[in-house]
Amino acid sequence: MAAFIAKQLVGNKIDSVKGAVGGGDDDKGEANEEGEDPEVAEARREAERKRIEKHRKMEEERESMRQEIRDKYGIKKKDPFNPMTDPSMEGRLGRKRKTPAELAAEASAEENEEEKMLPGNLGELTSKVTAAPGELAAKVSEKCTIQ
Repeated sequence: MAAFIAKQLVGNKIDSVKGAVGGGDDDKGEANEEGEDPEVAEARREAERKRIEKHRKMEEERESMRQEIRDKYGIKKKDPFNPMTDPSMEGRLGRKRKTPAELAAEASAEENEEEKMLPGNLGELTSKVTAAPGELAAKVSEKCTIQ
């Protein structure tokens, strides 16, 4: 890593010295921003255009073969933009979302169930439970004396 950094620092200075001494006759024509010859760049662009055209033709041939198979076996082409037309379709992965009214009805039903489970005289029972420790302490203090 240190060698790389040193080469980068010193390399630029050496290149500037080479140009000043007279070794800067390395230009062999015009070069574009990547540093390659215009003829090479044009050949590369032409090859890319040919490759794209070749792939486009191959895909057209494949699509025509697919269409022939669809016609032969009576298969309909799938619509890639509308995969799920009916939200109530069977076999879908998601579930139907509940509306706020359904959620409120469900919550009130749960509250009613909780009220049914509790006894009717809950207030009396809570008062007895809170008073029991005080009464117990009073009885113990009457019977026992602290020495």
